[in-house]
Amino acid sequence: MALNALLPLAVQFGLPMLENVLNNKFGGQGGALATTVVREVARKSGVEVDQLEQYAADHPDVVEVAMRDVEAMAPEMIQLYTAGLEGQFALLQAEQRGVLWKSAWRPGWMYLLGVLWVWNIIGLHMINAIWKWQLPPVDYSILLQLTGLFMALLMGGHTLKDIGKSFVGAKPRP
Repeated sequence: MALNALLPLAVQFGLPMLENVLNNKFGGQGGALATTVVREVARKSGVEVDQLEQYAADHPDVVEVAMRDVEAMAPEMIQLYTAGLEGQFALLQAEQRGVLWKSAWRPGWMYLLGVLWVWNIIGLHMINAIWKWQLPPVDYSILLQLTGLFMALLMGGHTLKDIGKSFVGAKPRP
């Protein structure tokens, strides 16, 4: 893995920020921050991530320049990573303090969709086979649409809302 190749180079070149990121000090080994650092070094070296380890062995001077560039960016990367974690924690805290129904829609929808899929794939056929009933299944396209709607709201609700406002003519909030 490229992470294993970059850590000794960070020590050798005297890059303490990258050494700390790659050495489990920020975000854990293979975590989001370390992965971002490896991708950025690969991008600045002009190779793919899976080719970085061999490229570092063949061209350590090019990788050193790329690592020094990423070292200069490391404080901003750590700050963005920390801000993201703080945002996730703040959301978790707000959901725990608030009224239950405001945050219950996500797990509620997850369980509902899970039950509908299991019912449609397994439960309905078992009941029809055991009791010789002819209950019709829910159309899979409807289940896919409901699942897609939930995923759009969960993962990109504000984007969906802003797109909808642009069709209506309202200005999206900054």
